[in-house]
Amino acid sequence: MTSTNQSMITEFILSGLSHSFKLQTTFFALFLTLYLLTLYSNFLIMTAAYIDPRLSSPMYFFLSNLSFIDMCYSTVTIPKMLSNVFSETKSITFNQCISQLFFLHLFGGTECFLLTVMAYDRYVAICKPLMYHIIMNQRVCQWLITFVWLAGFLHSFTQAFLTYLLPFCGPNKINHFFCDVHPLAVLACSDTYFIDMFIIANSGMISLCCFVVLLFSYLGIIRAILKIKSAEGRSKAFSTCASHILVVTLLFGPCVFIYLRPPVNYSIDKLVSVLYTVLTPILNPIIYTLRNQDMKNAIKRILGMKIVKSRRMTGE
Repeated sequence: MTSTNQSMITEFILSGLSHSFKLQTTFFALFLTLYLLTLYSNFLIMTAAYIDPRLSSPMYFFLSNLSFIDMCYSTVTIPKMLSNVFSETKSITFNQCISQLFFLHLFGGTECFLLTVMAYDRYVAICKPLMYHIIMNQRVCQWLITFVWLAGFLHSFTQAFLTYLLPFCGPNKINHFFCDVHPLAVLACSDTYFIDMFIIANSGMISLCCFVVLLFSYLGIIRAILKIKSAEGRSKAFSTCASHILVVTLLFGPCVFIYLRPPVNYSIDKLVSVLYTVLTPILNPIIYTLRNQDMKNAIKRILGMKIVKSRRMTGE
């Protein structure tokens, strides 16, 4: 690996999800719909958490940040993928490719850390309810959000910087629908053993740290829930945690499969990548709102205000 980038490649070609134009147009309609729904649903959650005083607890503060990350995360990959459907070249410049890689890992890494913080928040809320507002005060929440963004930035900067240093002299066709470390590493003109091992170690360390915090948080939560005498209380506590566990599984499962192995391209990689770049950002708001009565009520009030305002403007 050299100290400066000696790449002779100025642009890459993204292979996309399929070579069939009929399938590509089907994917275009499907992913455009999912993308618009992702933006709309996550924006509703952010708005509800911001304007509704009933949603002023730390849980909704973290949830609104998760919605913002999901909006950004899906925007990193989907618009470029949609534009390539009707593009003859399906090209992306070298700098755009590295930028896409950087922001992909910035929002993805930040979301992993944020979900871990949200697990800790649920642990405090269920296991230490009397101390909850003291432990999870506004200042602590702000520090935690600062930490998750900083950790996500350090992770993504390292991944993007090491990939930028790799020399690329051809071929330039990326077997993926977006730029990522593994698909780029297999195109490098030099030995990528160091960056491969670093990526696995980096991703493994993040996954291990997050997993340990999640494990201890949920062991404590489950133990506390089992002590609740009321069946209704146990059901409500389990329902709250089930949403978070499902979200964590949807994100961590595919990421572990993709990043905790050597950079070998499998045909299933694109499908797995769709799970965490396209489906997870739209499933998160659905999971949280369907299982959270306070959030559902807040969104209904917002939609009700919009309907009333629309009728007033039309004179009905």
